[in-house]
Amino acid sequence: MPTNVETQHTGNQNHVATASPGELTLMLYEGCLKFLHQARVAIQDENRQGKDANIQKAQAIIHELMTTLNMDYDMSKNMFALYEYMNHRLLEVHMQDDLVILEEVEGLMREFHDTWKKVI
Repeated sequence: MPTNVETQHTGNQNHVATASPGELTLMLYEGCLKFLHQARVAIQDENRQGKDANIQKAQAIIHELMTTLNMDYDMSKNMFALYEYMNHRLLEVHMQDDLVILEEVEGLMREFHDTWKKVI
């Protein structure tokens, strides 16, 4: 008999497999926001490993968002620059445990998320 975790994992896999490209992008934004929040909690709890792991996961998502941009459009070039900026700022958070910088990145990611949600 499958456990709740196994059932949830299978459900998540099915959702990802059937999602449109727009929905997949929204899921990436939501995942990034989740990891940024978890990094915030880890910094507040002085949990260095948790902070490092969650920042790395957020950076991996940002990198994925960067690689999926169609650079034939000026808007994509602007988004790439903002993703690059957020990634750089997360390096600073990683080194300095700076919650103000983390809030800045969260705010930018929230704007991307909210705008994309309206688009799709």
